[in-house]
Amino acid sequence: MNVFYEEDGAFKVGAVLADHDTSLQVEAPHGKRSKVKAASVLLRFEGPIGSFMEEAHNAAEAIDLDFLWECSPQLEFAHDTLARDYYGHAPSALESAALLLRLHGAPIYFYRKGKGRYKPAPPEALKAALASVERKRQQALQQARYLDQLAAFQLPQEFAARLPELLYRPDRNTVEVKALEEAASAAGMSTAHLLEKCGAIPSSEAYHLQRFLLEHFPQGIEAPAAQEQIEPVELPMPPVQAFSIDDATTTEIDDAFSVRPRPAGGWEIGVHIAAPALAIAPGSALDVSASTHLSTVYMPGAKITMLPEAVIEGYTLSEQRVVPTVSLYLELGPDLRLLGTRSAVEKVRVAANLRHDALEEQFNEESLAAGRQDFPFAAELKLLWDLAGVLEAGRGRQENQRLSNMDYSFYVEDGRVRIVQRKRGSPIDKLVSELMIFVNAEWGRLLAEAGVPAIYRAQGNGKVRMSTVPSPHQGLGVSYYIWASSPLRRYVDLVNQRQLVAWIRGEAPPYPPKSERLLTAMRDFEQAYEAYAEFQRSMERYWCLRWLLQEAVHSTSAEVIRENLVKIDDIPLIAKVHGLPMLAPGARVEVEISGIDLLSLELRVQYRATLAAAVP
Repeated sequence: MNVFYEEDGAFKVGAVLADHDTSLQVEAPHGKRSKVKAASVLLRFEGPIGSFMEEAHNAAEAIDLDFLWECSPQLEFAHDTLARDYYGHAPSALESAALLLRLHGAPIYFYRKGKGRYKPAPPEALKAALASVERKRQQALQQARYLDQLAAFQLPQEFAARLPELLYRPDRNTVEVKALEEAASAAGMSTAHLLEKCGAIPSSEAYHLQRFLLEHFPQGIEAPAAQEQIEPVELPMPPVQAFSIDDATTTEIDDAFSVRPRPAGGWEIGVHIAAPALAIAPGSALDVSASTHLSTVYMPGAKITMLPEAVIEGYTLSEQRVVPTVSLYLELGPDLRLLGTRSAVEKVRVAANLRHDALEEQFNEESLAAGRQDFPFAAELKLLWDLAGVLEAGRGRQENQRLSNMDYSFYVEDGRVRIVQRKRGSPIDKLVSELMIFVNAEWGRLLAEAGVPAIYRAQGNGKVRMSTVPSPHQGLGVSYYIWASSPLRRYVDLVNQRQLVAWIRGEAPPYPPKSERLLTAMRDFEQAYEAYAEFQRSMERYWCLRWLLQEAVHSTSAEVIRENLVKIDDIPLIAKVHGLPMLAPGARVEVEISGIDLLSLELRVQYRATLAAAVP
């Protein structure tokens, strides 16, 4: 006696060695013995079983599923009932087994309802399931075609329109992403590197930029037309000659200075800030655009401005122009003692835009020590420099000493990069930074004391945060501190400038106490500003790697920062070093550079030798 039975979801055949009513001892054709529950047995039959399963599977494959489904009862049925109707006679054991295998192997056509019992799928459900099967079959063929093309480093035509999704937002449920990831795994590289090898990423710079734009500017970076600008009211114009100090590439010139002697002795120092708040109404299309951008985005060789060019051109403090400003005047005695301040909304003539590269050759520590004043605005700069020292001492803060005392400027032209070092803490830096700290602290104080809401920068316990509650900035040593000196470049400054203008004019502020718009602007700005700064850092790293390739730098010197981190000489690049021994911060080492990857922004830096120990 033989049995055809079901075990673990599969059909098997075996010869009965012992029958114990509720269970049987059976032996499979290959000799394995096992215990089978009697309830699992579907057929009992006589005859040889060596090739029974093979013959049953072959017979099952010959059964037409569509015909079987059409001739099956519409309700639940037993397999032996359908077998009699299908074959037209009492089926043999082989025929019954074949029918069972066919029913069991077609869950789309027949739903299982119990041991040997099935129910045909409803017509609509079967139609949908067959369509799904066909769709999957076509997708499998398509995926195989994609894999063949990608393995040959050819970009499938269908990938071209979906590159942003494939590179930055892959949907693993799509055939394209499945094929791409499988091909990349087979090639031993990332999907981005595979697409680059297929010619889909012509520019590694564009690869990083497009990732950033897709995340932060999905609707594009174009600002609305500037026709919505408010026509400024007539503004007073004091008899001052202002001058700005900026990098040569700066076009959004936010601040300028003026110096006038006071009739009673001493000086009047003017800090003049560009006034786009006079042009952009809260809630206007321009304002919505600015509140979406939130800040100018900087990267070597390019930038994405917060405001449209037309607004920038109308309000930037370019030389030989009369432009609207919000000004803070410092009234000083002959000894530079602060006698008082006053604020004004006005127009100012900008006499000159002084640029760092040219100015630093004339105005520096050596020229100050020698008392040289043979260049434009020398006397004014010397006075502002002396004032900066007084202001710094008044804050009780001294310039922090850092591991690196250099700043770096990137200039990208025709795909080549120049990285120019500039000593940090120069007289120009100190002059500008102290006056900016003073103007932001003083305006913060004035708004706080007047009860006018504003967005403050506060620091306590070493952590800097933004707040609508006036709080001290311990790091700067000031009681209040706002950002209001860069309204062309930062949305928070523009918001604060609106509050300042209203206070100066004695008007109701655009953002009243507990304004939800003020809180929203603060929260959105914080998130965006950090993301933009991170992007700028990553692009500076990118151009550092480009510079290493451009200059064919294979070995160079570096300075140990801590543990296995060093700063590469001549460029602002921090890297991990393989094989670096335990050295004190500041130690000088020679390293070998290789494996530069412009997509992942990685490189391999190998220790070669110690050049000098750290200076105690």
